[in-house]
Amino acid sequence: MGFAGDLRAVVRHRDFRRLFATRLTSQAADGAFQAALASLFFFSPERQTSASSVAAAFATLLLPYSLVGPFAGVLLDRWRRRQILVVANLLRAAMVLGVAGLTAADVTGVPLYAAVLACLSVNRFFLAGLSAALPHVVTRAELVMANSVSTTTGTVVAILGGGIGFGLKRLFGDGGNADAQVIVVAALAYAVAGGLAARMDKDLLGPDLDAEPPQTREAVRRVARGLADGARHVWHHRAAGHALAAIGGHRFFYGVSTISAILLFRSYFHDPDDVDAGLAGLAGVFAASGVGFFVAAVVTPEVTQRVRKQTWIVVCFAMAAVAEAVFVVVLSEWLLYVGAFVLGIAAQGSKICVDTIVQTSVDDAFRGRVFSFYDVIFNIAFVSAAAFGAVALPADGNSRPVYAVVALGYAATAVLYARATKHLTTRTVAA
Repeated sequence: MGFAGDLRAVVRHRDFRRLFATRLTSQAADGAFQAALASLFFFSPERQTSASSVAAAFATLLLPYSLVGPFAGVLLDRWRRRQILVVANLLRAAMVLGVAGLTAADVTGVPLYAAVLACLSVNRFFLAGLSAALPHVVTRAELVMANSVSTTTGTVVAILGGGIGFGLKRLFGDGGNADAQVIVVAALAYAVAGGLAARMDKDLLGPDLDAEPPQTREAVRRVARGLADGARHVWHHRAAGHALAAIGGHRFFYGVSTISAILLFRSYFHDPDDVDAGLAGLAGVFAASGVGFFVAAVVTPEVTQRVRKQTWIVVCFAMAAVAEAVFVVVLSEWLLYVGAFVLGIAAQGSKICVDTIVQTSVDDAFRGRVFSFYDVIFNIAFVSAAAFGAVALPADGNSRPVYAVVALGYAATAVLYARATKHLTTRTVAA
């Protein structure tokens, strides 16, 4: 049918259109906010960026808010998910304005990191809610198309939002005040997303429960048990378990590649004092990835009509292994753009399939907890990549042995996942 046909198929559902609009507006705000953070943390002239400092920034931002996942899962399976989408966006708007104030006042260190951490914690809550809600607005047969359209377009819009943020930064000038102004624009977009979410019926997105849920206070006290329940549910649903293990491996190697790219554009391809050139180069890499995401959205639904989703995941990882292997032999700026494009296809193509496998092979009453567990895996894998990068990568990001490790890691993940799922069929459940 193609991407355009998939889009037409799913947007005919009014409720999908409303959820889709909420996602796109919010993820555009994410892109602008993250562009400001990249400028603030990695490309400020007064900051000396090294592998360890980049790793520390990612660890500070990602590892603590991985702990939000279990809480999000418990609440996503008890509270109305539509209400969560409304409140999360409005709360982010207020919190991001607070980050803008700290940035304008030149506040750095722990207070700024803590404020950004709080904003991103709510963001993961929101994204887990979107994934858990999607089966309520399309039919089961349309889930692959819906995942392809919504997650890929959301990612592309986030990249466009980052480009807008970068453009606004250039328009507003240099320094913390320019970053603060970009962050204010992001806050306004979050507020709009909250208003769009409020247009949906309060009971539309579930959860569907077989019994009366416990009081929220009691549910929160049982957070650890809720996470264990989600992990146990995944364990007993092998298709979902294998898919999450594979995407966790991908996230680790993708994280190493991301940290390397930041360092390469900060200190290898350009003079470290030429901040604009470095930031523009990194923006080009993200744009190339965005094109790859879009291509994945076009081809994944077509491919998965002919082969199993598990097979396409293996092919995606194999493509990523080849792209990384090229950097072992030769490294240049234009080749990095090509590699980012290929990795974009691999990342998004595999994620569309993993999302669909998880959605269709776990029970709805557990979807929130499972997707929150999914987020925890994502974050811990990336933090592990940051720790590895801090030890293995030089200050300029150029390390052929590291590229070889990443290439071999992708290849090994592809082989192991292929073997684990060779005779596996996905058990689908009702939405």
